[in-house]
Amino acid sequence: MISYCIIDDHKATRRMIEQIIEDAMLGTVVGSSSGGSEGIELVLSTNPHMVLIDLLMPELDGIGMISELKARGYNGKFVMISQIDNKDMVGEAYKMGVEFFIHKPINMIEVESVLNRINMQFTVDRSLLQIRQSLANLEQVQPMMLPSTKSHSARDTAQNLLMDMGLLGERGSQDLLQAIELLIELELPTFPPLKTLYSLLAKERGPDVDPVRESKAIEQRIRRTVAIALTNMASVGLTDYANPRFEYYAPLFFDFQDVRLRMQELEKETEQSRVKTNVKKFIQVLFWETQEKMKGAQS
Repeated sequence: MISYCIIDDHKATRRMIEQIIEDAMLGTVVGSSSGGSEGIELVLSTNPHMVLIDLLMPELDGIGMISELKARGYNGKFVMISQIDNKDMVGEAYKMGVEFFIHKPINMIEVESVLNRINMQFTVDRSLLQIRQSLANLEQVQPMMLPSTKSHSARDTAQNLLMDMGLLGERGSQDLLQAIELLIELELPTFPPLKTLYSLLAKERGPDVDPVRESKAIEQRIRRTVAIALTNMASVGLTDYANPRFEYYAPLFFDFQDVRLRMQELEKETEQSRVKTNVKKFIQVLFWETQEKMKGAQS
């Protein structure tokens, strides 16, 4: 269960957010403070997974507090509570590692939506820890599978996600869609290693295809497509930090420090990126998001 600290100089705001977290069962609030040195000591002593912190506070603003916390060894995540839309300040917050914003006045739906996305990230991270587990039985899976209503639904759902990220024109998008269909069909207890997944996809191409060569080609196409997705999201963020697509997809599908580095490269008009994209995370999140949206459509 995710733990939170709430730092805001308004007691009513702190209480409101705490109530939303408790009512929606989004985690546990381990402490709250009006800010300053007291807030810093509270975070360091309770070491929560997440700090929800006000941008503007009288003694020390949110950006200054984040800087101090990081300097003293806190490695958790931050959600900024803000009632301003100043792009310079928002940009500074992103540079400091803030991944999400909650806007004032506090809105229950927005708070739940943001924290649910954070819960999803933690779930994905926990799942990624299981990737190295052996799945010897995967080699016995039949290479050709009959299409089903479920796989078609998975393809349509995943396709919408890729379309939102501007990827449907990329060759690797078809590999990604097939990967999601396959994962949905197999219903594996854990997410397989990428090389195993690529090998399974290659076998799906039929007996006339060299599986080793095709597996490498699939890996290259997917890697290029994920890199393009990162560039697309970084480009959207440079244009508008508050763009809903940027706020939703960038921190969910990528490590946010990679997004920031790519944004800096685009600002300097660097065409060849040095950012190494996390392909595992991208496919894992695409799979999880597809599952969640399919469940939502069926309920």
